[in-house]
Amino acid sequence: MLIARLFLGVALLATGASAVARPDDNGRGEAKLAKIIDGRIAGKPVDCVDLQRIDSTEIIDGTAIVYRDGNRLYVNRPRSGRESLDSDDILSTKAWSTQLCNIDIVRLIDRTSYFPRGSVGLGEFVPYTKHR
Repeated sequence: MLIARLFLGVALLATGASAVARPDDNGRGEAKLAKIIDGRIAGKPVDCVDLQRIDSTEIIDGTAIVYRDGNRLYVNRPRSGRESLDSDDILSTKAWSTQLCNIDIVRLIDRTSYFPRGSVGLGEFVPYTKHR
């Protein structure tokens, strides 16, 4: 068990080290996210989302990943690797169950070369619903 944890730690460090840092371009990612959640109210953060209910995802450069579940949005600001988020990347998720949780790691794949670019460690999922 200890050896497996050490191996996982080394693998995460190696993957994270290969990621190209991408700053939030002076707040552009935050501005884009604000536009996406405009008119919505944040709910209590949750640890997991049901993957079968997710319609689509969107990467906000250097900021967050938005998961769409019908009219509800879940915003995830990764706890590690957030600066690596690039809207030109593809998210690669290895699901161990039907849920994606805040302890999961999502790999980033370059859309052009299909080479791995790094990974992010997910944080809590904040649900946003339309204000009625």
